[in-house]
Amino acid sequence: MNIQIIGTKSCSETRKAERYFKERRIPFHFRDLNEKGISKGELENITRKIPLEDLIDKDGKQYKKRNLQFMVFNLEEELLNDPLLLKTPIVRNGSEVTIGYKPEIWKAWK
Repeated sequence: MNIQIIGTKSCSETRKAERYFKERRIPFHFRDLNEKGISKGELENITRKIPLEDLIDKDGKQYKKRNLQFMVFNLEEELLNDPLLLKTPIVRNGSEVTIGYKPEIWKAWK
């Protein structure tokens, strides 16, 4: 397995995902969205499995802070320019992708 966890250190769901893999001694790479966002290519790979609309965190602080609920905007552009709008954690294993804490799906990954 080649696990990548994309999220923020302050996100409790991201910390739970990290703990899940640590407890099972499954190595993973963590990417903090506060330090580095995702590239266009990464976003395209993720959206092959998960619709773009499902990636934006409409309940998140960043979405509300920027008043996006009152605006018309290009979703892909906003997610690339402001990665803190993403729902986290995004957990990748090759071409498999999940959003949020999904141990029932991760168990099936080989």
